[in-house]
Amino acid sequence: MTKKLLLICLFLSTITFSQTKKFSISGTIKSQEDLELLESATVHAERLKDSSIVSYTISEAKGYFNLVGETSDSKVKLVVSFIGFEPYSKIIDVKNQNLGDLLLKTENSLDAVVIRSSAPITIKKDTLEFNVKSFKTKADANVEDLLKKLPGVEVDDEGAITVNGKSVDKILVNGKPFFGNDPTITTRNLTKDIIEKIQISDTKNNAQAFSGEDSDGENKTINLTIKKENNKGYFGKVAAGAGTDKRYEYAGMATRFKGTERIGLLAGGNNINSPGFSFGNQRLQFGGNNRSFGGGQGIVTSNNYGLNYINSFGKIFEFSGDYFYKNSESDNKSATSTETFLSDGTSYFSTSENTSLNDSDSHEASIDFEIEVDSTFRVDIESDFNKNLNTNRYNSFSETLDNSRSLTNDSKTESIADSDKTTFDNELNFTKRFGSRGAFLRLELTANLNKTESDDLVKSETNIYGSSSEQIIRDQYSDGDIDVKEFASELTYRFPLISNKLFLDVAYKVGNTKTKNTRSTFDFDSNTDAYTSFSDLLSTDFEYSDKTSRPSTKLQFRNEKWSASTDIAFNNRTLKNSDFLRPETNLEREFNNLEYGVNVRYRKSRTSNYRLRYNFRNATPSLSQLQPFRDESNPLNIVTGNPLLSPSKIHSIRLGASNFNWQKRTGFWSFANITLTNDRVVANTIIDTSTLIRETTYANVDGFISATVGGSFSLTKKWEDFGSLKTDFRLFANYNKNINFNNGVQYSSEITSLSPTIGFDFSWDEVLQIRPEYTVSISQNRYDIESFSNNDFISHNVNITTSSSFLKKFEWLNDVNFNYNPNIADGFQKSAWFWNTTLRYSILKDQGAISLKIYDILDQNTNARRVATEDYIQDSSSTVLNQYAMLSFTWKFNSLGNAGKKFEPKDRRRYRG
Repeated sequence: MTKKLLLICLFLSTITFSQTKKFSISGTIKSQEDLELLESATVHAERLKDSSIVSYTISEAKGYFNLVGETSDSKVKLVVSFIGFEPYSKIIDVKNQNLGDLLLKTENSLDAVVIRSSAPITIKKDTLEFNVKSFKTKADANVEDLLKKLPGVEVDDEGAITVNGKSVDKILVNGKPFFGNDPTITTRNLTKDIIEKIQISDTKNNAQAFSGEDSDGENKTINLTIKKENNKGYFGKVAAGAGTDKRYEYAGMATRFKGTERIGLLAGGNNINSPGFSFGNQRLQFGGNNRSFGGGQGIVTSNNYGLNYINSFGKIFEFSGDYFYKNSESDNKSATSTETFLSDGTSYFSTSENTSLNDSDSHEASIDFEIEVDSTFRVDIESDFNKNLNTNRYNSFSETLDNSRSLTNDSKTESIADSDKTTFDNELNFTKRFGSRGAFLRLELTANLNKTESDDLVKSETNIYGSSSEQIIRDQYSDGDIDVKEFASELTYRFPLISNKLFLDVAYKVGNTKTKNTRSTFDFDSNTDAYTSFSDLLSTDFEYSDKTSRPSTKLQFRNEKWSASTDIAFNNRTLKNSDFLRPETNLEREFNNLEYGVNVRYRKSRTSNYRLRYNFRNATPSLSQLQPFRDESNPLNIVTGNPLLSPSKIHSIRLGASNFNWQKRTGFWSFANITLTNDRVVANTIIDTSTLIRETTYANVDGFISATVGGSFSLTKKWEDFGSLKTDFRLFANYNKNINFNNGVQYSSEITSLSPTIGFDFSWDEVLQIRPEYTVSISQNRYDIESFSNNDFISHNVNITTSSSFLKKFEWLNDVNFNYNPNIADGFQKSAWFWNTTLRYSILKDQGAISLKIYDILDQNTNARRVATEDYIQDSSSTVLNQYAMLSFTWKFNSLGNAGKKFEPKDRRRYRG
């Protein structure tokens, strides 16, 4: 019956398509007052019967537009919107025509009539704004579902968001954070129906936005706006589920809005490796965003609770704060088998079996104060506190065999480790603006405190066989203390050379980080029957000092089309180490170097951007890499620092371009990142061929190259009264030249990879959504050392997600993944299907739902995998989540907007034509 219904619908849709008529409507948009040509005005056509969008476009630099589309209607309403002007509307015939000049009236700020634009897209300076009602999704869609419908926006399986290839690092609600820095809490738990607009802009901190500075353009911020009249009331949802094999989950969220005040509560827990606030999300409920196909990291039981509060007090003071409590217990068993290749053509073999039990409790709190004393002076205060208590129980057994498969060494370890880590980070920012030309003065103060206390009980037995046989038995207790105090300040002044166009920034930054690291290790003394014998070999008592000073200057130019800057800085850094147990390893090094860069961005139009960035930076070796301390905590892998290391010298070039054609619904973005590094710090390990004990130190090498290029092209096709199809094609290519050591022999490796992806997103109104995606990954590895074999790898991955609602109140969700890797050796699984399914039934007037979920319906989740590199092949397995079924209930509630419904017009007469 369902198949017949589908065929009938497709037949009727075909008839409908054959009756549509194409049209082209052009014209020029001007202001009525002074006939100014208006660039980036939104022009759209909407149907008269339901106001749904037929087509839309953006006006060009000289106000010209050409709106192309197709519809079965004989008439449509043409609507023109532009910031600061009243919307223009006119009912026109569907045909090819030029409307000539369209004159927009300046908006009267004193007019009491509320005029809301129905434009699907609005461009406000550097902000792109989407009207949520213009983008169709399923009825209970969350913000993530909505973002996937927006042009230029991509969301991956883990919830990471990119806009034209740029990562989104902030998600705001009405301009304020929503439960900390995890964007998925916002995008996966807020529903579309409470959101009015989605605004996308370059990421700036509060001080940059206040002073009028440009951002670096590397990241994007998404702001979700809720109607002003909806800022009173509450919304939220709760969910709970129980399943086979004693699996369970629960989650709850509630947020109350009252003007500028917002209070939110979160709670969640499960034993299915899912983040605590998944609410039955099809992907997250089946193992969370850390699930990788074909593998696992054990079973995690977690509980999470959170509280968030935001409020404005008058026009001067704003406060926001949140608190999270997290508890988790993990259980994991793993086994590895590794063959390691040496530069002389021989190899050795190692196996290990490990068991880990981990308990963690953490408390996280943050507060932000924003004080705008007046229109020229602002103070920002931010404090973050974290306390983490952790207990780990670990057991392992490993053995190593030489090239002839003779046992060379083995090791057995049992340990219990407790740690108590406290961090307290503080930042104070003062910004003062001067005049209207763009001048400002900023002072930033930073104080970070970090303290870690640890207790470890370790029992180990290491046996070394052969002519130099030895047995090392350790029964030890260690008491550790790490205390880090970091203080820094930076003063910046901007000189406006040309008012609001050309600036000279002068800055000076100083910092001082002091670290005290004490670890007292005691061997078990049979005479005292206690851990009283102090071990000089494994104990440490260090004091680190890291002092920096950095004067810098930056010249910056900007106008409507161009943004360019060049900067130069002098870095002075002094590292000092005092070893109170081994004074002969004391160390003091001073580093002086220049850093400089150039950044150019050209905006051809409001939808077309090009970027070039070059930077030269230095990376100073860490104290652990410099300090000539011989670390013998692992008797089979001894590490010693190299005090003669030089800083790494890093040249980086970034190119980027993006463009979106609103008329054709096509968009692309592309980028290229190239990094050249000399004096790169790498590990140099020498292996004793008789005992296979590893001695590791560090060395500088030249010639490291890393290049990444990528791009994406998308095309959206929309059919009236039916649905839409979005096609995405992405291509990424990488080239890496690495310089490393193998048993003391320096060699280079060149790795070239190519990864094209094609995906489709087909939506048939609210009846059916299918999102198939296919990726092929190709890799070519080449080495300049004869004992290593060149390798070529290829793998295929197919992912299909579906959502269908052919029956009223029922929704069937599927997430299917297929992976095929022909490179895996015989005896290992080369391919596998992974299929999760959910059947949902809506109740309580669609405010509630009952769901039946089955994880790994084919029972093919495997924990075995093989990794091959230039100098080793490793087979591994670990604990994974096994097949289960779960019955759950979800209920959502929402009182927002009840007071504001009277403002919603019953017709479209708010537009003035």
